[in-house]
Amino acid sequence: MAEKSSAAPLSPAQPGERHWWTSALRRFIGTRELPLLVLILLVVVFMANRNPNFLTIANFRAMAVGFTPTAIIAVGMVILLVAGGFDLSVGAVLALSGTVVARMVLDDVEQPLAVLLVLVMGGLIGAVNGLLVTKVRINPLVATLGTLSIARGIAQVMTEGVSISGLPPSFGRVGGEQIANVPYMVLIMLVIVVVGDLALRHTRFLRQAYYVGSNENAARLSGIAVDRFRIFAYVLTATLAALAGIVLASRLMAGTPTAAQGLELQVLAGAVIGGASLTGGEGTVLGAFLGIVFIGIISNVMTMEAVSIFWQQAVTGAILIAAVAFDMLVRRRRV
Repeated sequence: MAEKSSAAPLSPAQPGERHWWTSALRRFIGTRELPLLVLILLVVVFMANRNPNFLTIANFRAMAVGFTPTAIIAVGMVILLVAGGFDLSVGAVLALSGTVVARMVLDDVEQPLAVLLVLVMGGLIGAVNGLLVTKVRINPLVATLGTLSIARGIAQVMTEGVSISGLPPSFGRVGGEQIANVPYMVLIMLVIVVVGDLALRHTRFLRQAYYVGSNENAARLSGIAVDRFRIFAYVLTATLAALAGIVLASRLMAGTPTAAQGLELQVLAGAVIGGASLTGGEGTVLGAFLGIVFIGIISNVMTMEAVSIFWQQAVTGAILIAAVAFDMLVRRRRV
C-alpha cells in the first residue's frame, strides 16, 4: 500500500500574505490618478494619429521643458492644499527670484551663493505668507494676492520692466544642457516630484498634512502643531517657486520680471485635476504632476492646432472650473 505523503498541499496565499504591490495597485486603481493617466494616453494616441510631429522626442522634450517650472511648484502647492491652504503668489515669486538671481550673477556674486540667497529669499516670502494666514488670520486669498503684488512690483522696479540679459554661459548649464538626451532641468523636476510623492505618502511629518487639512481642531487635540505645519507648507511652496525661477532664468539666460503671469492658475488647476481639494485633506504629488502633464499636453495640442495663446488661457481657466466642480460633486456624493 502506497505511503501517503506527509507534505501539506499548496494553498493560495492568504489575504494577509499578498505582496505589498498588490495593495498598492488596488489603491492606485481607486484613485483619480488612473483615470487621469488613461485620459492622457487617449489624448496622446489621438494626436499621434492626427499629427505625426506630435509623437516625436523633440516635441516631448519641449513639452517637458515647458512645464518643468510649473511641476516643481506643484509639489509644494499640493502639500499646501492638502494642509488646507493655497498660495496665489507663486508666479510672482518665480519672476522675482529669476530677476534677483540674474542681477546678482551680473554683479559678480558667486553663482552657488546667489542661488542659495534666492532660495532663502523665497523661503522668507513663504514664511511671511504663513504668518499672515496663521497668526494674523488673514484669508489666504487676500494674503497671497498681497504678496503677489509686492513681489511682482519689486521685480518691475528692479528692472524697470526690462529683462536682465547678458548672463555668463556657465549660468545656462542647468537650463540648457542635458544628459542622455534628457535636459538637466527635467531631471531636477523628476527628482523633486519623486521625492515629494514618496515623502507625502510615507513620512510621518508630511502625512500630518492630511490631518491638518481634514480636521484642524482634531489635529490640534492630537498634538499636531497646526500653525507651524502650515507655515512650513507655505515656506516649502515659495522656496520651490524660487527654485523654479532660477531654473527658468537659466533656461532663458535672462531674468524676466513679467515671467509666469497666470502660472498660479496652472499650478492650482493641475493639482485639482490630479485629485487635490481646495477644502483640504486630499491630494497627492503624483496626481498633481499628472495634472500638470495633462495641461501641458493640452497646451501643446492647441499650439499645434494654431489656437491663439489667449484661448489657451481661457481653456486653462475652464479646466480649473470643471475640475473644482467635479471635486465638489464627488464630495457631495460622499456625504
